[in-house]
This record gives sequence, C-alpha cells and structure tokens, in this order.
Amino acid sequence: MNYEKKDLMAIDDFKDDLPEIINWAINLKNDDEMADGFKPLEGMTIGSIYEKPSTRTRVSFEVGVNKLGGQPLTLLSNDIQLGKSESVSDTAAVLSRYLDGITYRCFKHSDAQLLAKSASVPVINALSDMHHPCQAAADLMAITENKKDLNGHISWVGDGNNVLHDLLLAGVILGHDVKYATPEGMEPNQEVVDRAVEIGNKTGAKVVATNDPIEAVSDAGVIYTDIFVSMGEEHLENKFEAFQGFQVNEELVSNANDNYLFMHCLPAHRGEEVTDGVIDSKNSIVFDQAENRMWAQMSLLTYMCNPIAWEAYRDLY
Repeated sequence: MNYEKKDLMAIDDFKDDLPEIINWAINLKNDDEMADGFKPLEGMTIGSIYEKPSTRTRVSFEVGVNKLGGQPLTLLSNDIQLGKSESVSDTAAVLSRYLDGITYRCFKHSDAQLLAKSASVPVINALSDMHHPCQAAADLMAITENKKDLNGHISWVGDGNNVLHDLLLAGVILGHDVKYATPEGMEPNQEVVDRAVEIGNKTGAKVVATNDPIEAVSDAGVIYTDIFVSMGEEHLENKFEAFQGFQVNEELVSNANDNYLFMHCLPAHRGEEVTDGVIDSKNSIVFDQAENRMWAQMSLLTYMCNPIAWEAYRDLY
C-alpha cells in the first residue's frame, strides 16, 4: 500500500484526526460483529520494544494487534541490542525490514524521535519521559463515552509529567478546558503548555495553571491524578514532601461537581496520591481507561498501518 508514513510521538501529531480516531475506537468497541471479523492488520507484524516494564501497555498492544488480525512481537530490553552494541538508528533500519509497525516504550523522548526518524515503518511512542499519547487517546475516549454526564472542566492534580502533557493537548483538541495544579517547581514543560494554549485558541478551550489543588478541582467535571514519583525517579525521596495537600481524597473531591469522573492512568499507589474511597467510588472510571488503551491503540494502529481500512470503517458511521 502506498501512503505517507505516520509516526505518533505526541498526541497533537494527530490533532486534526483525533476526534475521529476516538470515535472510531468507540464504534469498534461497541460493534461486536465488526470487532470479531475486522482484520485490517492481517499479514502484518507489529513489534513492541520495552525499556520499561509494563502491564497495560504490553497486554493492550498484544491483544489489540491480535484482534486486528496481526502478529504481535514483544521485544524486551534484554532481547535486543538497542542503544548497547547497536545504535537506535541502525536498530530502526533493521527492524523496518522485518516489521510493519513499531511501538517503543522508552526513557528518553529523543530516542523515540530518533527511532521514528530512522524507521521506514510507522512508529508509536508507547511512553517516554516527555509524552504518553496512547494514554491520552484512551483517556479522552473514556471522557467522550461519559460526555452526556460531563459538566465542568478537566482537572489535574499532581506532577507536571508526561501524562499531563498529552492530557493537556488531547483535552483542548477536543474542546475541553483543562486546569492543572502542580507543586511549585514541578510544572509541566512550558513548550508543551504553549502548544496546548495555541490549540485551545482555535478550539475555544482554556488552559489554566495553579499550585492550589482546591482551585483546580472546584466545579470540575473530571479529576485526574497520577503517582507522585514516576518510574525511574525512585531515588528522589524528597519529592514526596512537595505533594503535601495534593492527595485526591474525599475532602478534595467534595469541591467538584457531584457527577465528576475520577481518572488515574494506573498503577495507583493507594494511600499516597489517591484514597481507596475515591478510586473505588462510583465516580471512578479508571478501569474503563485501562480497557480503552486497547481500543484506542487499535484505532491508532489501523489509522497508521492500514489507513484505507481505517477510512472505510470510519465511513460506516
């Protein structure tokens, strides 16, 4: 098939088509007949490289590729010589001769960018230190599914990390105001914020920053948090001190709208960034988010690896 190669490094790479990508995923999720017989990746092999261990990312990609008729190939850090005795660019060139698409869960965003630049097949950033676009696609899919009950902005309480970066971008792409509260000195990357503000100027969505969790969640329709210390930061023990007052608990969420949605990308450190009473409440959609990782990625993979099939299925709805 002749088509322009698409790479996904950050969710705004697909800002023009993101609403359709999400609606496509929702339709496939709810179309049992099509989900069983639709095989747009038949004859294709999708390789997934993991520098970091994973539960949701690995399982959702393997099962999703299989559902689409493709062959998933998982490559752990000790399975290949990436960045060790072989450069990222050489690895990308070699894998492109075998595979029809690559997902890469890595530490350094620059490595994901280099892999994408060097590969001749589509590359998905499955997580880097700067962006987590697949999570954002799943998150906005979950919000869209619950949109009829949504009243208020998306609120983030926690670290200015990779999940927040793509939540900001995806939120404003779909026209949602986003307010985020981070401790002083832990704000998100300013260049990413500027991109979100620029997109919001076109969609009518606002981005609001604060260091006050109560201000962020007041009248919110969504409250989102993540672990305070990310994988690879365990040595930063003093980081916890900055998050005093940032726990999402019953007192904090009382400032939100009654039908607010609670979101977390998981895994959660219960008792640290969130209490059991919140994450297990009727407002919580954290496991919907986890399931949607598979459906959103199935849409993204089809969009990138077989755009003809993606457009044909989209036109059915």
